[in-house]
Amino acid sequence: MSQITLNATTQRPTGSRPVRRLRAEGQIPGVVYGEGTAPFSVAVNAKDFRTAVGGEHGLNTVLSLTTESGTFTVMARQIQKHPVKNTVAHVDFQVVDLNKGVVVEVPIHVVGDAVDVRHHDWEVDQKAYSMQVKSTPDAIPTFVTVDISDLKVGGAIRVSDVPLPAGVVPAGDPTATIVGTRAGRAAKTSGNA
Repeated sequence: MSQITLNATTQRPTGSRPVRRLRAEGQIPGVVYGEGTAPFSVAVNAKDFRTAVGGEHGLNTVLSLTTESGTFTVMARQIQKHPVKNTVAHVDFQVVDLNKGVVVEVPIHVVGDAVDVRHHDWEVDQKAYSMQVKSTPDAIPTFVTVDISDLKVGGAIRVSDVPLPAGVVPAGDPTATIVGTRAGRAAKTSGNA
């Protein structure tokens, strides 16, 4: 997997007034932390950051963060946004080891047609739109596919039922429901008659 290079400067001011000025200049303040690295402050170009994490992997993109003190393999782990403008106000970069597993959130794509559910006037009820998985940074899936074709009335698809690519394991509660079923209006009406 190719890494996207993102340039950062460690020569950024601290304090609220200088940080506001930094943001006005199109920079995002941040911090780099992780195993074997003492936390340090950085600033990255806002446009470059949006481009770097704007691909199909989003925030799960592995970045090569180049600073004056060296290059670090990182992932953007936490983003704080401005409450009104919805622009990125701060970003935390975690140093990652490409040979060790990381826990990430990936989106869920539901596919198929639950014919049995539909024919009984029931509805498919999607409970989760993302799930946590653990894998090495180079094996993180873009999304997880959940096929509801075999879903029956009263049935559910749980985290443990979801097929995952090789090297990827669920990191959350394996019994958590991703997709369930519920009685539709017609089924509720006929049950009350």
